[in-house]
Amino acid sequence: MSRVLALIDGEHYPPVVQAALEQLAHSHEVVAACFAGGTEKIDECAADYGVPIVTGPDAVSTLAAAIETYAPEVVIDLSDEPVVTSADRFRLAGVALACGVTYLGADFQFDPVAIETETVTPALSIVGTGKRVGKTAVSAHVARLLAERGTMPVVLAMGRGGPAEPELLRGDQIALTTADLLEFARRGAHAASDNYEDAAVSRVATVGCRRCGGGMAGSTFFSNVAEGAALADTVGADIVLLEGSGAAVPPVAADASLLVIGAARGAGYVTDYFGPLRLASADAVVIAGAEPALVAEAEIAHLVSLVRHARPDVPVSVVTFRPRPLEPVDGLRVFFATTAPAELLPVLREHLEGEHGCTVVGATPHLSNRPLLRADLDAAAGTYDVLLTEIKAAAIDVVAEAGDASGVPTLLCDNVPVTVSGDDLGMVALRIADLAIARARERGGHAG
Repeated sequence: MSRVLALIDGEHYPPVVQAALEQLAHSHEVVAACFAGGTEKIDECAADYGVPIVTGPDAVSTLAAAIETYAPEVVIDLSDEPVVTSADRFRLAGVALACGVTYLGADFQFDPVAIETETVTPALSIVGTGKRVGKTAVSAHVARLLAERGTMPVVLAMGRGGPAEPELLRGDQIALTTADLLEFARRGAHAASDNYEDAAVSRVATVGCRRCGGGMAGSTFFSNVAEGAALADTVGADIVLLEGSGAAVPPVAADASLLVIGAARGAGYVTDYFGPLRLASADAVVIAGAEPALVAEAEIAHLVSLVRHARPDVPVSVVTFRPRPLEPVDGLRVFFATTAPAELLPVLREHLEGEHGCTVVGATPHLSNRPLLRADLDAAAGTYDVLLTEIKAAAIDVVAEAGDASGVPTLLCDNVPVTVSGDDLGMVALRIADLAIARARERGGHAG
């Protein structure tokens, strides 16, 4: 029988709760009950419920203490509104999941992210609070910094367009070109998946995997990441970067974790639902996309304060991103394709022209909207010397194919994180990688 900790309240009449606990005891080992509050049916939690009762100043801290004391496998929620609201339940479930404990209610169940495997190589996870928060750009940047330092990484990436079998790309040995990516696409691959981007822009080894379905706490419904982890272990790298997909977390044990939060997504991604759970497991935080055109400075400061209040022990880097063509574009007329919001196009245009010497004759923010992207390309036809694109979404099978059909080169572009406040991302990245390596050494893992 599974060890169960029950969550109870004073909104229910004690004999009703006791009867429910007795019923649970037929199929579970009920080790204790955690009192979440409520005074309608009792003056205080003095009733005899037949099991040890844990009380405290608030439901969240009381549940955490009860889990630590009684080590349950499952928390079963027998509470109800108004003592425990839906918002409260996410906070309480987050506490349970952070401890590796399932949280079960009358019509819901949340399970911890299943860890399917562990690498021998030290592992650093880089995960995000959602899609388009800059996670892949941060991961590529971290990989590049590590390689430059001589700590050779392999990136294990999972995507919604990944391969049926895990795929090793030796970006550290071969420079991937637009022609290479077009060839992959014509063979049926999604050649703008994260593993291709990482290999092309950071020149490191990558292993590409696929996943389908994303749970609220970070699990996936299907993935072949465990097989990909075994392949990554054969590369001989010093560290594996476990790159998440959207809000999904790779099902591989991580020695350290870096969390990327989208600055423009709002404070709810930190305070609500499973934001606190994600934050609780982070060893460092990156608040990404801190652009005045997208989010007010006061909102960014508020987000930083929320993170620092919840986790005063972790470094916090606030960054934005700037495009860096992988080949020279000075003197050329450029049409730029990006997934960045339309409001940011003037800033990116100014950067490309000022830092890279080109003339941006047109730009589209519709790289992830194929019909609008094709319309933008058609409207700009004949005005540019080269196409410049991020390696995302429809970059290869629409943008590069259009360039190939019209005889215009398609150049690839990186998104480089630039620290604008807080802790320097470069220093944080190297420090967290070293932390992962040190922790791996303690568990018996090894680099190289």
